[in-house]
Amino acid sequence: MSDRGYRRPRPLSPLREHLRDTFWSAPTMGFVCVFVLWLVATELDDAIVTLLQREEAYDELGELIAFSQDAKTIVTTISSAMMTFIGVVFSISLVAVQMASGQLTPRVVRIFVRSRISKLTLTVFLATFLFSLLVLSSYESESDPRRVVSVPLVQSLLILVMLGLSLLLFVVYVSATLRLMQVGPVVDRIARDSLRGLDRMPRGPRGEDGPGPETARVMHEGRAGVLRDVNTARLVRAARRQDVVLRLIPRIGDFVVPGTPVLAVHGGPVPPPHRLRYTVSVSVERTLHQDLAFGLRQLADIALRALSTSVNDPTTAVQCLDRIVQFLAAVAHLPLGAVHHRDRDGRVRLVQDGPEWDDLVDLAFEEIRWCVAGSPQVTRRLMAGLDDLLLIVPEDRKKSLVRHRALLVQTVERTVPVAADREFALLPDRQGIG
Repeated sequence: MSDRGYRRPRPLSPLREHLRDTFWSAPTMGFVCVFVLWLVATELDDAIVTLLQREEAYDELGELIAFSQDAKTIVTTISSAMMTFIGVVFSISLVAVQMASGQLTPRVVRIFVRSRISKLTLTVFLATFLFSLLVLSSYESESDPRRVVSVPLVQSLLILVMLGLSLLLFVVYVSATLRLMQVGPVVDRIARDSLRGLDRMPRGPRGEDGPGPETARVMHEGRAGVLRDVNTARLVRAARRQDVVLRLIPRIGDFVVPGTPVLAVHGGPVPPPHRLRYTVSVSVERTLHQDLAFGLRQLADIALRALSTSVNDPTTAVQCLDRIVQFLAAVAHLPLGAVHHRDRDGRVRLVQDGPEWDDLVDLAFEEIRWCVAGSPQVTRRLMAGLDDLLLIVPEDRKKSLVRHRALLVQTVERTVPVAADREFALLPDRQGIG
């Protein structure tokens, strides 16, 4: 079998994704950078004062002292107002996120948490506040150029630069938060994240032989939760050292509880526990890192909420169907199902089950099709999407699309009594109704 298209897993990929799902990592790094920047700026300020005193340029040094004293007023104002500003900005942002999660889906909150501009804005705001406190601690009461030790000139200039950057990021951040309340940018972001995750996923050839007889199983000993991702690189190394093949029993996105099997061992004994440590990550919710179907799940959830009787927003459902068709078209020719991860010698060491084409099609259309009665805009878009996919997918993947198309026709015929209305509702239209 050819390995064309297979990419070996990256060792730090899970760690990077876990940090992206946290809101504390970026500010923490920002605090460290601020302390380093302050130390460097302090050394520069001390060097400038020492140089001017050595050259006996007391007039120039006096002018610098006067400038720094004027800047102290600005630094004091920044220090006192920055925390209030941060509180107001992010309180408004949390209200916006809450509204978006109520209108679309609660899973839209993860977009805010993973947003780079949100983390950058918070980091710069907090860094500006911390840096202003450090600068204030550098001011001296001594004003005699001959006796002064340090003049925070470079520090004052840096705090002004950080203030300007904070104001610029504030404008960008507000714009990004407002887009979070719009349906189009949200579904576009979900689709782009899904396609980006699809590009990162390892894909191997289909039709591989089985891993051989099962010899042992590894039980889950951690907390109960959703299988978020696995450290495939670490599992491949553990299997290679033990000369066995490991098979992941639950799929990514499955809920696992302690005491249930999580890994099957084929061809030998179980690898030592320390080699399997930190290989399986369980969390409270799914992510797009290794979960191929999670993007479709989010789009389907938004469409279902839009089609509910309490919301009744078929245009939003049509926008979700646009992205659903886009995603299915992207995976139409890709190998799906089980992925066989290989070691550096090309031997299969880890088998990871994944969704098949029929699973993705059912996830994309089944629930939405149950809710389209009385919404010709959605049925027309759904018909157009199915017809477009039938033109794209290989012959062996058309069966599930044909089945959903036939069931959609039956649903409309059963729920729409007038023949002319049925004909209108089943007319393919990529915009739904114009």
